[in-house]
Amino acid sequence: MSGRIPRQFIDELLVRVDIVDLIDSHVPLKKTGTNFIARCPFHTEKTPSFSVNRNKQFFHCFGCGASGNAIGFLMDFSHLNFVEAVESLAAFAGIDIPRESFEYKTAPKKEDLNSLYVVMEQVAAFYAEQLGSDAKAVDYLRARGLKSEVIQDFMLGYAPDKWSALTGRFSQNLLVEAGLMVNKGEGNAYDRFRGRIIFPIRDKRARIVGFGGRVLDNSLPKYLNSPETSLFHKGKEVYGLYELLEKNPKPERIVVVEGYMDVIALAQFGIHYAVATLGTTVSQAHLDLLFRFSSELVFCFDGDKAGREAAWRAMEPAFSRLRDGRKIGIMLLPQNYDPDSLVREEGIDKFGERIQTAKTLSDYFFQHVSETLNLSRMEERVQLAIKATPYLEKMPEGIFREEMRARLKEMSGLTRLDVSKNKATLKTLQDKKLRQEKSRLSSARVAIALLLQNPGLSEIVEQKEIDWRGLEFSGIDLFKNILQVILDNRPPNVAVLVEIYRGTDEEKSVKALAFLELMVPDDKVDAVFCDALDRLLAQAKSTSLDRLLAKDKTSGLDQQEKELLRKLLANK
Repeated sequence: MSGRIPRQFIDELLVRVDIVDLIDSHVPLKKTGTNFIARCPFHTEKTPSFSVNRNKQFFHCFGCGASGNAIGFLMDFSHLNFVEAVESLAAFAGIDIPRESFEYKTAPKKEDLNSLYVVMEQVAAFYAEQLGSDAKAVDYLRARGLKSEVIQDFMLGYAPDKWSALTGRFSQNLLVEAGLMVNKGEGNAYDRFRGRIIFPIRDKRARIVGFGGRVLDNSLPKYLNSPETSLFHKGKEVYGLYELLEKNPKPERIVVVEGYMDVIALAQFGIHYAVATLGTTVSQAHLDLLFRFSSELVFCFDGDKAGREAAWRAMEPAFSRLRDGRKIGIMLLPQNYDPDSLVREEGIDKFGERIQTAKTLSDYFFQHVSETLNLSRMEERVQLAIKATPYLEKMPEGIFREEMRARLKEMSGLTRLDVSKNKATLKTLQDKKLRQEKSRLSSARVAIALLLQNPGLSEIVEQKEIDWRGLEFSGIDLFKNILQVILDNRPPNVAVLVEIYRGTDEEKSVKALAFLELMVPDDKVDAVFCDALDRLLAQAKSTSLDRLLAKDKTSGLDQQEKELLRKLLANK
């Protein structure tokens, strides 16, 4: 990172992006009090324990312990390294990353974009040429059962297993801008794709906007996508759409699968109406794009745990786009099968039947929200309404929405779906628990957490002109460390402060304290911090005094310790 992406830019990026908007574009969030919650995307759970705080710009899961800022979320959720996560976050914010200065670039000009499209086309042709000359790549595609016709239709290629296969053939600046080369700084760069089967990603106008690459063995990462660029935004593009529209501009339905090979395998078997999201959750942008061409979408997910979780994550954007006349189906495959393997085993007719008989969104939704509930109990029927209502409220007004509400009333036995009183009761219980937890917190934990969550409190500490010599309390080293980092860097919020600790020994402790809920009103933060700090310092001085007095009676004190003892006795 150092020398390539300025720290100042990273700090400003974390200030500019609202973590709630970012996470909500990947995982549907629901507002509860000052926080936003969801079922954690990093582990399986039945009730939401994943919380996002807008003021702190931080997320935390009380179930698995995952936590961090916007960059950390992208690294964990999308399996990105640090630089890729910063690139993705910058693309989300709509700004470019300065590499050699702190001045932001202006938006790409039209002629610059045209140059990028040209180089993408040229590189795709180069990769296609390399495919024919590499025996291992050809053998791999043959082993996967792909015919030459479908290979040509999807413009498949091969990236040579070299660090600089593209160097000298194309403009390095354009390659870096297009995401095809990774900039190492000082004018050096290397090929992003090496030793991989290449899948060009074309938009609906046939322009190549990005690439996907798959290794020939089982090494990781198995799949690698182009990073976010001025041409490529994976949250807005789907793989195979251009090829689909070439076969049928107005398909009866579109099947949404998870992988490149799934799209290609289905096309080879005559199912030319499949597309794939590019390693991301189905988004509203994906749905808006696909509903332009068909009124029926079928989400096809693997039958494993990851597939079931992906199906549920698709609910939030789906409900907000389900106006009358549109249909969405959910098709979960048998365990240990994906579309590629299943269509080869059972054939096109049987697979086509699965598509046509896919579970309707309404059936899937109500089955999912009620599967852990005993609806013979009133409390759990109320819980059903609490879980289901927020999704139904996202639906556009219309007949389908009213039918969904009628079904919820029938299942819950409630005549009204206003569950605000139940929510208020639940929140009261949660708040009581938090207050109980707060009463057990030590002064040190409160002071450190407040300082971390409110870096501006460092001014109060400075004003006290504390003499730290001889002071002892649990957590003093961490408190002093955080204070010094704040004074040295002046971070504007906790998200930026936590980022400074990435990769350090203190990172785990800092992240845990960053989301510690202290239940302190904004207008009371200064007073509570001062009170906790004063009590902490008093306890520390008392501890130091007792230690020095005890040592004086046994082994004696050196000159420095005697001076400190006199000072503590005078202050007492």
